[in-house]
Amino acid sequence: MTRLLFVHAHPDDETLATGVAILHHVRRGDDVHVLTCTLGEEGEVIPAELSHLQGAEGDPLAAHRKGELKGAMGVLGATHHYLGAGDGSDDPSYRDSGMVGSPAFAHPRSFAGADLREVVDVMRSTIRAIAPDVVVTYDEHGGYGHPDHIRVHDAVRAVLAEEPSASTLFVTVTPRSWAIEDRAWLASHVATETGYAVPSTSDEMAPSVVDDAVVTHAVVDAGVVPQQQDALRHHETQVVVGDGWFALSNDIAARLAGREGYAVLDPVTGALAPGDATHRRGLVEDLS
Repeated sequence: MTRLLFVHAHPDDETLATGVAILHHVRRGDDVHVLTCTLGEEGEVIPAELSHLQGAEGDPLAAHRKGELKGAMGVLGATHHYLGAGDGSDDPSYRDSGMVGSPAFAHPRSFAGADLREVVDVMRSTIRAIAPDVVVTYDEHGGYGHPDHIRVHDAVRAVLAEEPSASTLFVTVTPRSWAIEDRAWLASHVATETGYAVPSTSDEMAPSVVDDAVVTHAVVDAGVVPQQQDALRHHETQVVVGDGWFALSNDIAARLAGREGYAVLDPVTGALAPGDATHRRGLVEDLS
């Protein structure tokens, strides 16, 4: 049995970025773990009836998002961990940093503001305890540039660089052809009257959208999309779920296509393994 560890910054990232792979490998019978590094205290709350949680004294949003994540993990079926939890607490050691320049970034428990070496030491302890064959996290851009996502990437890479033979490291990337197909699909499936914007195929794409040849592996499993949607519905403060699509607080629709792209990363050099656009299926078939 292969053990996989998905490392994420905030609640909901696990389902949004890697939900297909998590569900696929759980169904395969693999031993799947998720590590979350903060409680997403700086998240923008979508439902008006829960808006009082956002930015409130005492971080009530943290407790609410913790409950959301518990519900989502129940759907995903993976084993969950918080980074640095212990000493009688099951909460993570660090807090959501918000964006660079925000007051949250200067918080004494800010994840991205913490000393990288300290974070690496905490991360190493957790990864060693789980002992995964495969570790999955964001690319060097953190998907879309969030400092907590980038900190996760840097810390995971540093840990695995110290022990390069211990685990195979994958980062999340999207083939450009998929991104174009998904935007075309959204244009024909998300009605204007929903109020959600649909990006055009010519609009700027996230840094994690790459040439198809860069992607070494793909998890394609349309059958898990209903479960992925169910998991996302637990993240009610952050996500609106449609039929085959979702939107965050920016009101821009994104497709739930039942497919995710990944690339193998050398943690020592930071170089991506050469791809050839064949996109090997799943994340474990090539492990020795």
